Amino acid sequence: MTTDVWNTPERVALRALVRDFTVREIVPNLAQWELDGELPRSLHKAAAEVGLLGISFPEEAGGAGGDIVDSMIVSEEMLYAGASSGLLSALFTHGIALPHLVKSGNTDLIDRYAKPTLTGDLIGSLAVTEPDAGSDVAAIRTRAIRDGDRYIVNGAKTFITSSTRADYITSVVRTGEDPHHGVSLLVVDTGSPGFSVVRRLSKMGWLCSDTGELAYVDVRVPAANLIGAEGSGFVQVAQQFAGERLGLAVHGYGVAQRALDLTVAYTKARMAFGKPLIAKQVVRHKLVDMTRAVEVSRTYAHDIIARHAAGEEVFAQAAIAKNQAVEACSFVVNEAVQLHGGAGYMRDSEVERHYRDARLLGIGGGATEVMNDLIAKALFG
Repeated sequence: MTTDVWNTPERVALRALVRDFTVREIVPNLAQWELDGELPRSLHKAAAEVGLLGISFPEEAGGAGGDIVDSMIVSEEMLYAGASSGLLSALFTHGIALPHLVKSGNTDLIDRYAKPTLTGDLIGSLAVTEPDAGSDVAAIRTRAIRDGDRYIVNGAKTFITSSTRADYITSVVRTGEDPHHGVSLLVVDTGSPGFSVVRRLSKMGWLCSDTGELAYVDVRVPAANLIGAEGSGFVQVAQQFAGERLGLAVHGYGVAQRALDLTVAYTKARMAFGKPLIAKQVVRHKLVDMTRAVEVSRTYAHDIIARHAAGEEVFAQAAIAKNQAVEACSFVVNEAVQLHGGAGYMRDSEVERHYRDARLLGIGGGATEVMNDLIAKALFG
């Protein structure tokens, strides 16, 4: 008999805990956080107290000792219960800011940054994208020059999630000339002289997730803040791509499932020409197509996530899962707004927010077009 890793007794209990937390702590406040343009630090503390921040980090780093399946269940259930993709990106930014640091095994960095982050006392961010370099990590230009026991950092980053609230930025910097072997990871404290958030960026969606444009001007960073060996940054970043893309796949089918649930409920309640909307064949067929898109995306992503958790190489499959879920989400949220009619176009409608938020999923974590190119190279050479 095959064990369903997604529905073990422990994970069923985890789903219940996440749903309760979301309904109690997030749903009543999300609209205000969208207006505020950021999440309160108190939410990080509250999430840490119930064990959600460290869910997939090892116990020796201050985590709960789970794996990627556990962290994906948290994202899934939050979305199903009424959270947003933007909220997940802001609350769990440490999911991309910390893995390189924790995997390095550097106990000093773990004690100074990982453990306080997983208790909700610090907020971390990851800075890769620059004005002239996004998915092409080898093209980054922010430079760190060694000067004794320090690095002097100069450059700029943009579109950086949680950076306006962050206490530290895991920064991808150039320490050598080789495109791939001249890239390193350096933890930069945001209180360092010369570091600044140039501006907070306004976005189409993900409104509760703060996004910043950053400047590094002669920022002196202790050499002890280097993550791993100098020149190993490209490989470190690449090793985390599969997890990040699978996380965005969960955002995709999770948002789609929530939009579908809201639409089914609306079409059952909304009367048109003397009958509920759901009685109309054209509506029922749309709901079937939406359901098919969600189910296919979730089933494929679940399989790839479980294989990744088991240690299997899933580079191409993770990108496929992301693109499939993004396409499904785009289709479902569009139909959800359509079936809600005028109500779906109103800013106070939840499906309207999902419609805007979903547009980023095909851009963040590697654009759909970049994913297709990587998939082709991996599969066909």
